[in-house]
Amino acid sequence: MIRRVTSPALFPPPTYSHASVVEAGTRIAFLAGAVPLDAEGKLVGEGDPVRQAEQVVANLAEQLRAVGSDLAHVLSTDVYVVSGDTAVLSAVWEVVEASGLSAGPHASTLLGVACLGYSGQLVEITATAAVPDPERRS
Repeated sequence: MIRRVTSPALFPPPTYSHASVVEAGTRIAFLAGAVPLDAEGKLVGEGDPVRQAEQVVANLAEQLRAVGSDLAHVLSTDVYVVSGDTAVLSAVWEVVEASGLSAGPHASTLLGVACLGYSGQLVEITATAAVPDPERRS
């Protein structure tokens, strides 16, 4: 169902692929940005981008469950971090790597940005995922 592609003509990415190809007829889910809010709408991990990234990944996993998918079926992500410091971006990326999102590996972009939608929010992840046929999980 999913073929991950890394072009041998390009510099090899560390833990993601250059592209993901999905065969025709596969259902695709386009997920809204997962944010670091708990079920009551309270910000988790104020001032801590790593803790926020953990909450964001947990919320992303819930979004995926709601559509019948999971982290292993994510095709691509955009990871937004409020920081211009590459060490902070790297720390957030380590959370992404440890989450199972990079198991594919999926195609991803990591971005440092000036601000995000919620006050105190430091991390957000958008995703596109394949939704496997329950009779043909792969």
